[in-house]
Amino acid sequence: MNLEERIKRVRLLLLDVDGVLTDGRIIYDGNGNEWKAFDVKDGHGIKLLMRGGVDVGIITSRESKVVARRAEELGIKVLYQRAVDKLSVFKRIKEDRGLSEEEMAFMGDDFVDIPVLREVGLSIAPSDATEEVKGIVHYVTRNPGGRGAVREVCELILKAKGRWEEVISRYYRPLP
Repeated sequence: MNLEERIKRVRLLLLDVDGVLTDGRIIYDGNGNEWKAFDVKDGHGIKLLMRGGVDVGIITSRESKVVARRAEELGIKVLYQRAVDKLSVFKRIKEDRGLSEEEMAFMGDDFVDIPVLREVGLSIAPSDATEEVKGIVHYVTRNPGGRGAVREVCELILKAKGRWEEVISRYYRPLP
């Protein structure tokens, strides 16, 4: 199956967090609070993708209040934190949603993501993922994690499905 066919089948995009939705850095302040930076363009891309009929979820091996807040802000309902065995979580999501592997995409950047990347119909890595991950995925983004890689994938999916113009048309309406 070619890349475009894989992309067109996607009904659910699953994302890792550190190194995908963020640049991978974790910052702790003097009070022990965790800080992460999310790219607003990635967030907008997620919203556009959901408007275009593709659901989005998060599977991360860490747990963070910041991630829960970001998921809530974006309307992401599929959120699994502290998922040490991401493949088991992936299989649970697949079963719960009644999806096939071909209808699911996953974007990851490191070794812990490889089992899921090998199972999904569309596997994706940001440009700054480990070489081992980039060597097995179907698509490597031009942008690094936390810096537009997710937005790039959202646009790629919407355009392949022929939904891009429809989804962004609301921004081009003439002013009254």
